[in-house]
Amino acid sequence: MARARRHLEESVVLIDGPWTHRDVSANGIRMHTVELGTGPLVLLLHGFPGFWWSWRHQLTGLAEAGYRAVACDLRGYGATDKPPRGYDAMTAAADIAGLIRALGETDAVVAGHDWGAHIGWTMAALHPGVVRRLVAVSDPHPLRWLPALATDPAQRRASRHAWRFQLPWHPERWLVADDAANVALLLRRWTGPHYAFGENERRYRDAMLVLNTPHCALEYYRWAVRSVPRNDGRRFRHALRRQLETPTLQLHGAADPCVLPATAQGSGKYVSAPYEWRLIDGVGHCPPEECPELVTGEIVRWAKE
Repeated sequence: MARARRHLEESVVLIDGPWTHRDVSANGIRMHTVELGTGPLVLLLHGFPGFWWSWRHQLTGLAEAGYRAVACDLRGYGATDKPPRGYDAMTAAADIAGLIRALGETDAVVAGHDWGAHIGWTMAALHPGVVRRLVAVSDPHPLRWLPALATDPAQRRASRHAWRFQLPWHPERWLVADDAANVALLLRRWTGPHYAFGENERRYRDAMLVLNTPHCALEYYRWAVRSVPRNDGRRFRHALRRQLETPTLQLHGAADPCVLPATAQGSGKYVSAPYEWRLIDGVGHCPPEECPELVTGEIVRWAKE
């Protein structure tokens, strides 16, 4: 029988290190940021079921390479505010565009993983002036999703968690059951065959146990699916049809069982600026964790070009 659910304070994500934690007001919410280094700004956006800690290796690596590296908790995650609304891609993109300005910068290199990459793609379309260069990790251009789900049974099977997350309240309970054991289950299921999270599983489980985080994290999935027939979904897809003028690097694990490489590949047709696609052998859905030095090196290379 599942143990009783418990909730943790936001302080559980304020992990000590060489970096600095601070809160920044952006787009009407308080966002938790973690910063290290000086130089041009590189902003790091995590995915599900993560938080800023997903980018800890890149924070140190980018700072050593001469960049001001900032990782944040997205709306609804970690120590960032968890309002009842705003989990659509357009609002999330406005959050990050506002964060760049609140950090005192006019633009930034934006690197996103999973949902963070989804937000990065959206920013490049809706706020192109603030995204100097984009690195999208483990996520296709948003307009690649619907055709893949409509025509590829393998991607539909790989996305079964997204359909499960449409149910009311049951997925929230499932995520936090047995001390958030299913967060670790998802992480193990989505990474490549040669990687183990080890003690870091506990970090991700604890972050999901922060009050209201499971509901907020799942609201991103719910908006993505439920908005399809609605006016807001149509407006979003229309806005994303424009060719992106942001130089874009796309990194993807060849062993990704969550977002299949065939789904992610082809996103370059939406980019009129310089674009590169790199498939990483033996790596699953979490390259910043699974091959941190490679990912850091690719971000540095792309930022310098």
